Amino acid sequence: KAHDEAKSRTGLDLALYGQEMDNATAALSRMNMVLHDCPTAEIWRDNTLANPHFLHATDKTALQTFDYVVANPPFSTKAWSNGFDPQNDVFGRFEFGVPPAKNGDFAFLLHILKTLKSTGKGAVILPHGVLFRGGAEGSIRANIVRRGFIKGIIGLPANLFYGTGIPACIIVLDKEGAAGRTMSGGGIFMVDASKGFIKDGNKNRLRAQDIHKIVDTFNRQAETPKYAR
Repeated sequence: KAHDEAKSRTGLDLALYGQEMDNATAALSRMNMVLHDCPTAEIWRDNTLANPHFLHATDKTALQTFDYVVANPPFSTKAWSNGFDPQNDVFGRFEFGVPPAKNGDFAFLLHILKTLKSTGKGAVILPHGVLFRGGAEGSIRANIVRRGFIKGIIGLPANLFYGTGIPACIIVLDKEGAAGRTMSGGGIFMVDASKGFIKDGNKNRLRAQDIHKIVDTFNRQAETPKYAR
């Protein structure tokens, strides 16, 4: 969907790359790429944090960087540091701090930041806890905010995803505009879209009108009472 959206807006085709640890999910992803007319997409199966596959062409201690990154990593995984030493990460992903040993949410966010080009943009779905938990996560969050990397935060309804009922949010990253947000003292656009949904069996679901409202509000950066600021 992200590929098609980008193509419809810019007229340009995108090369697609993805990495996924679960064998069945990676296989489904490859199948989806073929079914949706993206047969050249490269989907690699391995642990993204411990063994990132997409590396710099000549410097194997540096990650390949991208124009756009979208991700829905596993929520609050306790085994995120299995297979490597975050304190001595060869790729330098944890310059803003090392996440807690038992919670990998910020590990994925820091990996994504490292793989964005200097003009890159990203969107990652994470549990609400990343917005307010203290300790090491609070320190990492403060470092990221101070550098202006976060363009916006979109709060989503609870019970939206299979396997968990907790509310999540979309963190929108934008390195290109980071300097301007730093100089203006922040400028993170926040949307509370937690109440726009329909019940669908035992889950909640975003309707087309809910998605349209989020996208339109965010693109226009339109302040809306009790919804966006």
